[in-house]
Amino acid sequence: MEIYTDGACRGNPGPGGWAALLIRGPRERELHGAEAQTTNNRMELTAVIRALEALKRPVEARVYTDSEYVRRGISEWLSAWKARGWRTADRKPVKNQDLWQQLEAVAAPHRIEWHWVPGHAGVPGNERVDRLANEAIDTLQRSAIR
Repeated sequence: MEIYTDGACRGNPGPGGWAALLIRGPRERELHGAEAQTTNNRMELTAVIRALEALKRPVEARVYTDSEYVRRGISEWLSAWKARGWRTADRKPVKNQDLWQQLEAVAAPHRIEWHWVPGHAGVPGNERVDRLANEAIDTLQRSAIR
């Protein structure tokens, strides 16, 4: 399975959107949503969490993200944060601890390879989720006007 995820924010903090594309063979599933007041990093994390929550059974997956924060956080930093009581190397509280804990829990049953892709560089799956995340913000903002 291949999973593409992205988050977007207009202002940081500000209105944000997230999206995921799950691909298994010829089958594809799009997921997306938005929040009125959030940050880009929260939307990046939410996209991956929602994608993994959508899986009905354990899978082997390649997750593609244009967020080094997500990729490095889950594959490099998480274990050290936990060992330090959810503190960074300079003893500050880890931002978005709630989402990191959710991500760790939903990722646990799966075998995941984490891949970084450059944003806005023509990677079709990444471009698609970027567009979906921004459309989710547009929809949220249009509904707020009504």
